[in-house]
Amino acid sequence: MRSATLLIIEDEERMRRLLELVLQQEGYDLLLAASGEEGIKLLSEHSELDLVLTDLQLGKLSGLDVLEETKKTRPDVPVLIVTGYGTVKSAVEAMRKGAYDYISKPVDHDELKILIARALELRRLAQDNQALRAGLREQFGFDRIVSRSPAMAEVKRLAADFAQTDATVLVTGESGTGKELLARAIHYASPRAARPLVAVNCAGIPESLIESELFGYEPGAFTDARKSKQGRFQLAHRGTLFLDEIGELGPAAQAKLLRVLEDRVVEPLGGTRSVRVDIRVICATNQDLPGLIKQGRFREDLYYRLHVCPLTIPPLRERPEDIPMLLDAFLGTLMHERGVRIHHVSPDALRLLTAHPWPGNVRELHNAVEWISLSCKEDTIRPDHLPPQLRAAAGSAQKERPSLLSLGLSVEEVEKAMLEEALDKAGGNVSEAGRILKITRNTLRYRMEKYGLK
Repeated sequence: MRSATLLIIEDEERMRRLLELVLQQEGYDLLLAASGEEGIKLLSEHSELDLVLTDLQLGKLSGLDVLEETKKTRPDVPVLIVTGYGTVKSAVEAMRKGAYDYISKPVDHDELKILIARALELRRLAQDNQALRAGLREQFGFDRIVSRSPAMAEVKRLAADFAQTDATVLVTGESGTGKELLARAIHYASPRAARPLVAVNCAGIPESLIESELFGYEPGAFTDARKSKQGRFQLAHRGTLFLDEIGELGPAAQAKLLRVLEDRVVEPLGGTRSVRVDIRVICATNQDLPGLIKQGRFREDLYYRLHVCPLTIPPLRERPEDIPMLLDAFLGTLMHERGVRIHHVSPDALRLLTAHPWPGNVRELHNAVEWISLSCKEDTIRPDHLPPQLRAAAGSAQKERPSLLSLGLSVEEVEKAMLEEALDKAGGNVSEAGRILKITRNTLRYRMEKYGLK
């Protein structure tokens, strides 16, 4: 580990030599400058610089000029100001402009050593924190969401844009599509990345406890409430709160959540005071919230509060082109963690994998790869290595699949039947029907006119 490098800027030679002698004994590497101009030159020439110690009164360029240049070009480097008699007011001004601290002449050497050690430790912690945030961004970033399909590319593009705002995000999609993974990517790509991400599975907490978990409580709020407890909203202060399975919230919790979203104020159970919170909310659900509204199980006003930045993750069966990439990613993880040596997938096995409907989506595929890692002792996955239920379903589908030629239909009749089925499945929504058929909206409209479909 290298010694810390300090830049000392002092125009009085006697004082400069004294500081050099004192700080060399502490094991620091020193750069010495006799003027502000020389100090700024050394600042630009040395990349491995950990702290600047500068006198306030230097001549043409003052210590404040050195401070401003340091904050502009090297904002992570702390600056200590040395002040003489009558310049304390200027030192306070330096603190407002970003100086770490100041010390008055005559300099107390022990106090100086303590100030420098504290400043260097604070810088080290800041660097560690920055490295940790970078590691979290890499671990949970959008690049970790493996896909090549245009549909997922659009989801990630929108999510990256939403991440730069504080707007509420609602992520919808079937179970196992990766909604929590997307929520984490949004948080760690946002300005709140250094703050906590607090996740709550609303389906995993009993309805009788959900309010106390979300909003906290005060002593005496209920039988076992002997001391106050912060809720998840307070724990997520200045960070992000992720509410998974938001459709499972009961009416009372929905009403309180609506107020928090409107006023950013939390009222703990049994309390008489409101607590203001600064949070960003991301919600997720695999349920049809508009359908729940019609059933009277979800508040319409809350839905519109949540539906600010909507994101829908398509199911895996609608993006089979993602399956080979996901296979490679899962196998790569198993190779790193367990030494699995599977490098290839045979065409027949890949055909079965891409044809499977994957009702459990990416989670089901991940479980299948876990099975394959145990059943395959070769470097290539073959059909007999696949889970039994997947092979059985593929075999059954092959047996039951009728011959289109045996139906005696023309190409036009088959095409018209496909268009009608897709439009029926999409409830008449042309864009949705085009997505099902994997054709553009304009192409679909042209073919609808061709066959007289409305």
